[in-house]
Amino acid sequence: MIPYLNLKKLNEPYQEAFLEKTKLFFNKGHYILGDEVLKFEEEFADYCNVSHCIGVGNGLDALVLIFKAYLELGILKEGDEVIVPANTYIASILAIMNAGLTPKLVDTNLLNYNLTLDVLQQQVTQHTKAVLMVHLYGQVNDALKIKTFCKDFGLLLIEDAAQAHGATADNMRAGSIGDAAGFSFYPGKNLGCVGDGGAVTTNNTKLANCIRSLRNYGSELKYHNIYKGINSRLDELQAAFLRLKLPDLDFDNKTRQGIAKRYLSEITNPLIAMPFVTDFKAHVFHIFPVRVENRADFQNYLMQHDIQTLIHYPIAPHKQEAMQEFNGLNFPISELIHQQIVSIPLNPSLTVEEQDFIIEKINGY
Repeated sequence: MIPYLNLKKLNEPYQEAFLEKTKLFFNKGHYILGDEVLKFEEEFADYCNVSHCIGVGNGLDALVLIFKAYLELGILKEGDEVIVPANTYIASILAIMNAGLTPKLVDTNLLNYNLTLDVLQQQVTQHTKAVLMVHLYGQVNDALKIKTFCKDFGLLLIEDAAQAHGATADNMRAGSIGDAAGFSFYPGKNLGCVGDGGAVTTNNTKLANCIRSLRNYGSELKYHNIYKGINSRLDELQAAFLRLKLPDLDFDNKTRQGIAKRYLSEITNPLIAMPFVTDFKAHVFHIFPVRVENRADFQNYLMQHDIQTLIHYPIAPHKQEAMQEFNGLNFPISELIHQQIVSIPLNPSLTVEEQDFIIEKINGY
């Protein structure tokens, strides 16, 4: 069986060093917001080419805290409209709603599945105050164009970079393109920990200081609460594990890009719609999505040949039971994506032989 993702195999090289870090962690006796979190924040900020990184509990909290901080700073107000792609993972939309803001869902495209400048130009109104730019599947699209547009129109640009660790577009690293960015370190991510974890990156010092307080009950000084905050702090052990993996991120991403190049050049089955990539630096292939009209048949065929696939994501957010206020909306492109999308295995642990087998079987479908 070729699993979609083998986390044990991916993380095994770090096990011994992580166990050593765990021993040091117990000996220090400082378990919350200690040296490992501080050092990881410094290292990840440097990696993303930004001034500040704030470690938080998960990727959803990262986005919520960005929006809440802008509310606290008076830059946004409750109910303000935020444009967000309709075909994203539901967490992107939940973040906007959980912060008391209003998501405006917009359709994307069938080439790269991401927000484009053309769509943005058509959808912005006088009510729009921010744009949540989702780097879906690990691809950054129209980075400079969207950044310039938002600046010209006085809109905040927030990145949902949960799947795009290390992607570079227009000489900008994901996490440094917008006014702020939210990252997830969920175990399956390109930079993943062994539990939940997330971070915010930004060059805005006031915003960073506000988020640091908000993640810790709204407190800068213990028992002195400036804001009505939450408890969302990156765990020391997770930070320690991320510090071990961060130096290898670029190499791992290059491995992913190499496999993707093979898939794109060697999978020639006309029944399979392949992703469209013009700049491999701007895509780190957290997910390699293909589209197939008869998705269930395709998945069953691959499973019969011991190739596991996943679906990211089977139900469009605006069709979810939890999002009844959006159920009546119509986004034909997003709905088609959610009906046809299939994620095939692509990660640094795949052997050349496994890649050969996947390519052969997909071409034989």
